[in-house]
Amino acid sequence: MRVLVACEFSGVVREAFRKRGHDAYSCDLLPSDDNSEFHIQDDVLQHLDKHWDLIICHPPCTYMCNSGVSWLARDEVRWDELQKANEFFNALWNAPIPRIAIENPIPHKYALLPRYTQKIQPYEFGHPESKATCLWLKNLPELKPTNNVYDEFKKLPKKEGQRIHYTSPGKDRWKIRSRTFKGIAEAMADQWGSK
Repeated sequence: MRVLVACEFSGVVREAFRKRGHDAYSCDLLPSDDNSEFHIQDDVLQHLDKHWDLIICHPPCTYMCNSGVSWLARDEVRWDELQKANEFFNALWNAPIPRIAIENPIPHKYALLPRYTQKIQPYEFGHPESKATCLWLKNLPELKPTNNVYDEFKKLPKKEGQRIHYTSPGKDRWKIRSRTFKGIAEAMADQWGSK
């Protein structure tokens, strides 16, 4: 299967598919963290017509996620950025690719996104952490949990179980928070790679 992982610099999802024998590439404006030859450093919109079977998208969430909605009232420029983010999301959602998955945090109502298909948590896939992630799916089944460690997660101190939320401010905070959990990537490769 030919797989494109849009807006991924870490290679986590790409490598999960490649380890299972798929012809998978990541694409991002940034270089890949792992210096992979299977990474395309470019605007993903320039690569949607390359006969992919599946695209998994991780568009930037800064202007669409519910956690940032209060900033819209404080900064008029953010409305313009929200419009651009919405157009990018829709370009990915309407790509000429048979199977599409888009992941993002819970969006606010001003993002005007279609209703997400499902919401998942890292603790459903072997990571004792919380980070609600929405999936918009086209011609793909919902992801089934593979290793639910909710009980283990609930025993952790709040800052440990919500490590992503409490990541210290800094220049790499956004990179840390945007990285896909390995258990989720493996579930995508196992469950969607056979479709």
